[in-house]
Order: sequence, then structure tokens, then C-alpha cells
Amino acid sequence: MKMIFRIPVTILGVQEKFLIVCRDGQETVQWLCEIACQRYAEKHKTKTVNYCFVARRITDGSLLSLDDHVEQVLADNEAIEIDTTKHMNDDDDSFNVATDEKRHVVRLDGYHLKSSDLVRLGTGDYQIELPDETWTAVRKAREVIDKVIDEKQVVYGVNTGFGSFASTIISDEKLADLQTRLIVSHCAGVGEPLSIERARMMFALRINILAKGYSGISEETLRKIISAFNKSCIPEIPSQGTVGASGDLAPLSHLAAGLMGVGRMWSPKTGWGNAREVLEQNELGLIEYKAKEGLTMINGTQFMTALGAEAVERAMSIARQADVIAALSTDALRGTVRHLHPKIHSSRPHLGQSVVAERLRSLLASELHPSEISKSHSNCGRVQDAYSIRCVPQIHGISWDTIGFVKNIITTEMNSATDNPLVFVDSNEIVSGGNFHGEYPAKALDYLAIGVHEIGSLSECRMERLVNHNMSGLPAFLTPEGGLNSGFMIAQYTAAALVSENKALCHPSSVDSISTNAGQEDHVSMGGWSARKALKVIDNVEFLLAIELLMACQAIDLLHPLTSTPPLQRVHDLVRQSISTWDKDRFMATDLEKAARIIKSGIVWKTVQPYIQNYLDSYSKLAHARLIEREQH
Repeated sequence: MKMIFRIPVTILGVQEKFLIVCRDGQETVQWLCEIACQRYAEKHKTKTVNYCFVARRITDGSLLSLDDHVEQVLADNEAIEIDTTKHMNDDDDSFNVATDEKRHVVRLDGYHLKSSDLVRLGTGDYQIELPDETWTAVRKAREVIDKVIDEKQVVYGVNTGFGSFASTIISDEKLADLQTRLIVSHCAGVGEPLSIERARMMFALRINILAKGYSGISEETLRKIISAFNKSCIPEIPSQGTVGASGDLAPLSHLAAGLMGVGRMWSPKTGWGNAREVLEQNELGLIEYKAKEGLTMINGTQFMTALGAEAVERAMSIARQADVIAALSTDALRGTVRHLHPKIHSSRPHLGQSVVAERLRSLLASELHPSEISKSHSNCGRVQDAYSIRCVPQIHGISWDTIGFVKNIITTEMNSATDNPLVFVDSNEIVSGGNFHGEYPAKALDYLAIGVHEIGSLSECRMERLVNHNMSGLPAFLTPEGGLNSGFMIAQYTAAALVSENKALCHPSSVDSISTNAGQEDHVSMGGWSARKALKVIDNVEFLLAIELLMACQAIDLLHPLTSTPPLQRVHDLVRQSISTWDKDRFMATDLEKAARIIKSGIVWKTVQPYIQNYLDSYSKLAHARLIEREQH
């Protein structure tokens, strides 16, 4: 006699329970999760989304494999809790802040900025406004500062010196001069200046922090700052000199000084020139900072965080496209897909691993997406592939999870009050603390560099297999007439050099600390270098993936007339629109640059997205059909 199982299912974060009835216990835990989410969507009239699930028994918190049958792992009326996470291939390119796309205006409030928002603000295509309630918060915080000055109270950062001079009291008549001296003395950055886009991102992020209403900046000054941003008057900001302790003091000082008319500045109207002249030609006045505003402008982590936001966005693009290129190499190397079996990955339910495995399943040989190449070696007898193919979900998966972790840190930091002291209007207090310390973004960006590097390292392993005849069975170095032609021999050398360089760049800068400011700042984060080298690692990995993409496409050509799956064949055809097959040796560097531009554009991912979604939809329809069939029986 068949036993009916009644399983109470709770979705994490939702206050309701759903009683799911299993007719014979043969239903899977995955099915339980899908039905619970389907019922929630129907009840609340929300859109059904593809989810990754993690299921646990409520009694002891133990994990359940999604492929297990209910009768094997649960008793009747035994409750489970499920956690749901959207698939990482569900992109959200929309602004999270209030945006008027028609006017190209972004409304910043200090609380809702995303890394993708900030990258787009760096393009110069959007201007900034603050909502009325944000201006109210700014005015109230300034009233607290003005009251301190009027009542002759002594408060650090308002009417004292700074750092080790914190006990020195400054008279009222010297407070304006104090701001100027503070800023120009801290303009000690060196090295290559930030690009206009990165400097603009840092500028926008500083405005977002000031908008929170904890800084005590005056409405007059903040409006002038926003006007300078909106006319794209961008101060020159050197890239070296911050230790990330009391914030990014040197780079933020260069930003603040430019708005005073000190240093160099760029605008679309003038190009590079003297900051005072650039502001004048854009009909902008010089900013004269009031009490506390100098310190307000230069305390914070906006240099490292702005670069970190770019790094996170580019890392996500890299990780998506790395999965696609790994699939292309797998088919070109005539790899098996058995390592992608869902049961393998549900038995080790890390989110990133599951997402990558599912993505690879949707791209490689299947009933929906057949591959002539895969079919040609279906009876070859190979049991398993090398780790650079077989372990892609496990290795790319932790890189994905790393990127997600870092993105959360950077997003929080982008919307945090990081200057000092902070003004708390509700309690009428001005409190000194340490929110300016850059350890959070510093550690996170060191971690990001390691995660992205591993994607490049695995890519190079597959390249070695592609060019090595003994491993691939393809012509040596992927070229006809080997000996007369060298093919991709030196391209693999370049890949090895980039991977080696990344290994050195992955040494975490945040493990270093050098005491500064006469021992007052005796621990520093070195987060500026964390951010800069993370971007350098990303630069190198973009080239690594470009090289692998060219090699994989060349391998596909050498297997002609056999073809890959429809999505992977589309990627091959995309590359061949601008880079022709290597039938004989030619100048390699041009092709590498073209392929790198393809990677940076993100078009490889956009090309396969419809195929991945079609695969997921087909899987969902198949599961639904099986459910109906089971209920009919």
C-alpha cells in the first residue's frame, strides 16, 4: 500500500507554511521546494522565478539532497525549511536608485546605490539630484554643527586640529583657514592619475555618502559639489598615496582641492587645465569649505570602494563568460558531461557550484542542444576528464560565491557613513569613531583578486590541453602544417606569464600595516592597493579568457564538419565575425586585442542567455508534466 506523506514546508523569510501532500513518497525534495514556491507565487500573485534551493530538516537542521525521494529521508508530517536564491544568470541591469531615464538623472539618497549604478554614473551620461527628504536630513545635521560652533563647544574635527593634533583647539576666526590648510596639505598623492571614469565614480560615491545626513556638510556646499559633478568638472586624482586608514585621505583631498580651484581638472568643455580656470569656464564658483567640511570631504573609503565597485561588476562579467568559454573548450576537447549530473552537485549544495553546473548542462550536449562533436565520441571509452574540465563547477563555483560575497561588502560600503566624526541628529550628538577604516573593502578586494585569478588559472590549464596534441588529439598548437606554422604556441606562453603575474598580485595587501601619524593611526588597511591590484588581476584574466576563446574556436574549426551545440556554435560564429580562422601564421597581437574587446563587451554571455533560459524553461515544463502525470495516477 502506498503511503501518503504530508510535509510542512517553510520558505526562509516567509511567515507562512505550505502543507505539501506527496501521493507515494517517490516525489523528490526538489519537487517539494518547487511546489512550495509555486504556491507562494500563486497566492501572492508574484512572478515565478527559477531558484536554487537549499533544504534542511527543521528538527536538527541537517541538509537534504534535492534528488532524494521523500520516503527515503522524511517521515510523514516532518517539517522542512527551504532557502531560495535567484539564479546568478538572472541579471538586473536596472538602477536600484530612483532614476529618470528620460532626463538621465539619478536621485541619490545615501542608502540604495548599487555597484552597477556607480559604474554607469562613471560614464558621464547621468546627472545627480537629491530627493527633498535627503536635503532635510542634510540641513538638520548641519544645524547640529552650527550649534556647537555658536555655543563654543570643543568637538574633534569641528574646532580642533586633526590626527595627533586632535587636542589643539582652533579659534572661530581660523576655522575656514583650517579647512583649506587641511585639504592642501593632504594633497600628497603620486602616480598615474585615475581615468576620468574612475574619478567620476569616486566623485559620485562621495556625494552619495554626504547625502546620508551624517556628515554635517552644509546644503550650500553640497549643492556646489553636485553642480560640479553635473557639469563633469573632474579633478585630477593620483592613484597612489592612500593607506586606507583614516579613509582615502590623499585621493579624497585631491578631489576636494579641485573644487576649491587647486590642482588640475578636466571637463568636456575645456579638457585638462587649471582647476580654477576650468570651474570659471563652466560658470561654477570656487568652494570655500566651512567648519568641519574639510574633514568631511577627505575622510572615507570612496577611492577603494569606487574601484571595488568596478572590479565587482567586471568580475561578474568575467565569471559568466568563463563558464561559456569553459563549455566551448570542453566540447572542443571532446569531454564528457557525466560530471555535470545533478545528483553530484545537489549532494554538495554550494550555490555557486550548482549554478555553474546547471549553466554548463544548458550549454553542452543535451536532448535540447545536441552536439555532433559530442556524439562522435560517445563510445570512446573515456571514463573521466582532467580536473580543468571535470571540476569547473567546483572551481568556478567558489569564484562565483566569492564575487557574491564581495559584492555584498562593497554594496554596504557604498551606502555607509565613513567619515569622522559623525553627526547624529536624533540625539544631538557629534561622535568620533572609526568608520573611515578601510579594512572591510580591503579584505574583500584581496579576496576578489584571489577568486578571479582562479578562473584565469583554470583557463590556462585548458589552454595547455588544447595546444598539446598528446592531450587533445588535435593538431599540435592548433595549426595545420605544424613546423611551418607555430600556431598558438606563444599565445599559451602569454597565458602562462599572465597567470604567474596574477599569483604575485594575489598576495593580500591588507595583511600589511605600517603605523602612520605618529602612532595615532597604528593600523592601516592598505585598501587602495587592494583595489588597484584587483583591477589588474581582472585585466589579466580578461586577456586569458580572450586567448582561450580564440583557441577553443580554432579547435572547433579543426573538427569541421562536426559542429558543437547551438549556443556554443553561436559563440564560435560571433568570434568569426571579426577574427578569421588561423589557416596559417599571422600577426597574433591584433587578434588577441579583438578577442579581449569581445570579452570586455560581455557579448559572449548575451549571445548564450536565450539558450540558457530556453533550457531552464524546458526543464521546468518537463518537471511540471511529470507532476501532472503523477497526480493523474
